[in-house]
Amino acid sequence: MIEILSVTGPASVQDLGRFDQYRFGVGTSGAMDDVALRAGNLLLGNDENAAGIEIPMLPFRLRFGRDMAFALTGAGVEAEIAGRAIPPWWRLPARAGDMLTLRSMSRGARSYLTVGGGIEVPMVLGSRSTQFRGEFGGWHGRPLQVGDVLPCAASAAAIGELGIEPAEITLARPNAVAGETIVRVVVAGEYDAFDAGTQELFWCGSWKITPQSNRYGYRLQGPAVTPKAPIEKRSHGIVPGVIQIPPNGQPIIQMRDAQTSGGYPKIATVIQADLWRVGQARLGEKLRFEQTAYTDAVAAEAELSAYLDRLRGNLRLLEEIRICR
Repeated sequence: MIEILSVTGPASVQDLGRFDQYRFGVGTSGAMDDVALRAGNLLLGNDENAAGIEIPMLPFRLRFGRDMAFALTGAGVEAEIAGRAIPPWWRLPARAGDMLTLRSMSRGARSYLTVGGGIEVPMVLGSRSTQFRGEFGGWHGRPLQVGDVLPCAASAAAIGELGIEPAEITLARPNAVAGETIVRVVVAGEYDAFDAGTQELFWCGSWKITPQSNRYGYRLQGPAVTPKAPIEKRSHGIVPGVIQIPPNGQPIIQMRDAQTSGGYPKIATVIQADLWRVGQARLGEKLRFEQTAYTDAVAAEAELSAYLDRLRGNLRLLEEIRICR
């Protein structure tokens, strides 16, 4: 078990999400950076869908109730355990009573703590992810609080120290500048309802992530993007990544806790392979949209899968070497 000693902001238990409940109006939830969560679980020999803790704000501190292995992935953080600094994207063993402290983020917006065997909260509708709006899943359906004691599954794996190259380095996008994240998108259903000049504003604009952004959606600030004529639509199905344009012309990117339907016109959709980049973009930073063809979106998904495959293969090889010694 692990005990929460200090928490800032809405830290929560998340796995990869619940994807079979959309027909009932239940959104996916799940890690905003699913690549980081998968990587942390792979480092520990867990199932890739094992639940971990998503930490969006620091400081954060916890105590390990028994010996176990853990990993930190996602945002670059200043972290230490038992007085020792922890490198980013690293796994190592903890002893019962050890305190882990995360002090500050040097880059990114969310850190992920995974533990050997995973956080063992109850499954709800096929997932352990916290659903804030519905107040279910995770730990009592709410953000973590000081004094919470989270159960952890037993893991018999003998884990030594090991680090890997962060996904943001391996999968870096070219031409990005400091404080800006390039996000690939495909055009969506109402794209042609915007004239050529407005479409150009959308592609050329640098979109600031406002403080009103959260796990439900990222509200952006930039040049007003308005359709040629007012659009009134009945609510219809939407998914994480959809970029909607409300009447004020300021885009909203639907994120992992997004509702399952909405009526605002859709100008574009973030490709699946880049959603984790949006999840790691900070408040106040800027996004730039890059128009992408469907074939390129599929290729980007293959590139992401190849990164994870290399990680799986390298970790298997290292474990085999360790066992043979």
